Amino acid sequence: MTVTFDDILAARGRIAGQVDRTPVRHSRRLSQLTGAEVWVKFDNLHFTGSFKERGALNRLLQLTPDERKRGVVAASAGNHAQALAWHGARLGVPVTIVMPEGTPFVKADGTRAHGATVVIKGLDFTGSTEEAHRLRDAEGMVFVSAFDDEGIIAGQGVCAVEFLEDAPDLEALIIPIGGAGLIAGCAIAARAMKPHLRVFGVEAAMYPSFTARRRGETPKCGGQTIAEGIAIKAVGDIPFAIADPLIEEVLVVGEADFEKGVAFLATLEKTVAEGAGAGGLAALLAYPDKFRGMKVGIELTGGNIDARMLAVVLNRELVREKKMIVYRILGDDRPGMLSKMSAVIGGLGGNIIDVVHNRLALDVPAKGAEFDIMVETRGAAHAEEIRHGLEEAGYELRMG
Repeated sequence: MTVTFDDILAARGRIAGQVDRTPVRHSRRLSQLTGAEVWVKFDNLHFTGSFKERGALNRLLQLTPDERKRGVVAASAGNHAQALAWHGARLGVPVTIVMPEGTPFVKADGTRAHGATVVIKGLDFTGSTEEAHRLRDAEGMVFVSAFDDEGIIAGQGVCAVEFLEDAPDLEALIIPIGGAGLIAGCAIAARAMKPHLRVFGVEAAMYPSFTARRRGETPKCGGQTIAEGIAIKAVGDIPFAIADPLIEEVLVVGEADFEKGVAFLATLEKTVAEGAGAGGLAALLAYPDKFRGMKVGIELTGGNIDARMLAVVLNRELVREKKMIVYRILGDDRPGMLSKMSAVIGGLGGNIIDVVHNRLALDVPAKGAEFDIMVETRGAAHAEEIRHGLEEAGYELRMG
């Protein structure tokens, strides 16, 4: 194995006092939600908002004096970028980051704010990596992979050391997988500290690169996922070789569960998670029977989510729970119609958020109109009560 537990302990000593030790807490609310005994490591509370600081700092501290002068270049969707930028600035190491097009503004802006040069190039992480390699060759910088690097992996393994020191009775760890640097380091530490601990990975269904490689298949990756932090088309060679024999199972999770994970962490745990950061909770929601009754640790890897996207996710969860619903009503286009509909909805306790008139739909009579009325409700039962009220008042509902 190219990285050992001793390497992780050495990384821990190397970065001590320069990276926050993030808290581990038992979550009663998430435990009630999932049926597991859930412990959360809040790596979204790092200064740069993600777990990446440990690996980035460990790798920077291993540079030679000449390499420090030449500077480093990396490809990153944001978290590795911010970690390198922050610690590079502290250590006086020039940092250049290549980011894919479509990277959330919060991550690009945060990277610039920490002093790095940001280059937007490539439709995805693969394209950004190609540009980073070109800059390395052209300008003599040191390429620092976000995951395919022994120093990075050793630093990320410190996460599991802290986790198991603070919650020694855990029976399982659930770790999001992108390039697999985090889960490789954590799996090494977990096996060394607690040999029978079960280690599970989480991948986004749009980017199942680790799962495909395990099966000997070419991964089919692509699409816009909320978990862009783990949207990696090809898992790293070094971390895959390390992690593959140590991981019990990789759980592939769909977009809806990532969204629910973000929403529940905000509403129940009162903390902000990015899509990838909510991967552990997403897996618990997608596979509840697998973990019911177990003492499970989930690594909340980061909280760098765009504010607009967070708002969208929270509103979409309200729609799923039918606490926000659209009633599409066909009616006559004459004065007083909207007032009467509003009276029914308001009389049943619904709060009208928005109204849209559609008079041009060809399946609507020329003297009619279609009304899309967005209503805030107390939940599914209340939404159904309002539906029945509208139907009893004689309104034709097309959908709701």
